Amino acid sequence: MALRYQPISLRHAGTPKLQHFALLAGMEAAVRGTLISTIPIAVYDAFGSAQNLSTVYFTAGVVTLFWGLLVPRLTQIWPRRFVYSGGCLLYLVAMALFMLGTPVTVPLAILTMSMSTVTCFVCFNAYVLDYVPRPDLGRTQSLQMVYAAAPWALGPLSGVWLRHYWAPLPFIVAGFFALALLVTFWFLRLGNGKQIARAKGPAVNPLAYLGRFFQQPRLIAGWLFAVIRSCGWWVYVVYVPIFCIESGLGDKLGGTILSISNATLLLSPFMASWARRRSVRVALRLALGYCALLFCLATATAGAPVVTVACLFLGSFGLVMLDVAGGLPFMMAVKPSERSEMAAVYSSFRDVSGIATPGMAWLVLWVAPLNFIFAASGLAFAGAFAIAGRLHPRLGALRPSRGGI
Repeated sequence: MALRYQPISLRHAGTPKLQHFALLAGMEAAVRGTLISTIPIAVYDAFGSAQNLSTVYFTAGVVTLFWGLLVPRLTQIWPRRFVYSGGCLLYLVAMALFMLGTPVTVPLAILTMSMSTVTCFVCFNAYVLDYVPRPDLGRTQSLQMVYAAAPWALGPLSGVWLRHYWAPLPFIVAGFFALALLVTFWFLRLGNGKQIARAKGPAVNPLAYLGRFFQQPRLIAGWLFAVIRSCGWWVYVVYVPIFCIESGLGDKLGGTILSISNATLLLSPFMASWARRRSVRVALRLALGYCALLFCLATATAGAPVVTVACLFLGSFGLVMLDVAGGLPFMMAVKPSERSEMAAVYSSFRDVSGIATPGMAWLVLWVAPLNFIFAASGLAFAGAFAIAGRLHPRLGALRPSRGGI
């Protein structure tokens, strides 16, 4: 009887708002942004070459690919809020391993951090698909980028400078942000999301829903865009700082240009508005063609390292545009009954790119200098440009029935 007279706010969590998801995205960006330019340098220092660095990332990518596909099964065994919290705690474990800084603990730290990222990402996207209406997916995507803009802009440069004063300091700061992410998540009380029962119950085999994915060409195309976009960021984040070091430009230039590039996330609402007025297809093809041109040009100008870095820096603006529009083809094609499963499939783009990029780089470095990695990425963008031409012309555009022009 006592429960009957409790205020409604104490018995039920309110429906999450778009700002709540953006806040979580911003908090996680603070964790990863602080380390994004620090980890490649730490791994390079521990193993001594770009090829060894690629091997470490490749191995971690293979393991986390299968881990990401198992996360939906974990949410069937334990409540989703506990799985998300476990992902936050894995961030803390990774920070402790990074602080030890030995050739044994550094690969384990990368693996643990990859597992934590994919765990949080799968659960986060499942929450978004549960609570955000389909017409608002583009808006929530751009709002998340606005909240994440400051951490992504300040984090890379801050991480490099903190490491300059004391090597473990960036990992301590990132651990503090991971703890803040966990506290924020529980404060928002997202619970376990909406539960939509299937007629025959959930699949026992966590890989069984891959068949549904491969039967839907729109999902495959959307996933490929995410993979290629992520590969571009991998090249920019991991191999540009190494290129700067090997070219004599120093170990701080990579973090500096990454911070400036990430600051353009503040422009994402304007980019999203522009994409809605044209269509997702136009926005994607423009960004993919732009990235293909500049990444290939970066290889051709490798004799002048400053020009190469400038080309890649300009190309990063196209990567930001892909962040705005690149995930929409997939998200708009997901059926409500497949939210958790397809969120896991979508999140695998991180792990696949984490396998494809260092694997490609490892092969390239056997036969060519480091700058040819940029050309390989440019060719991938060109292939995605061709695929994007087959999207529906009005995908994501405003429609009169929704108040558009």
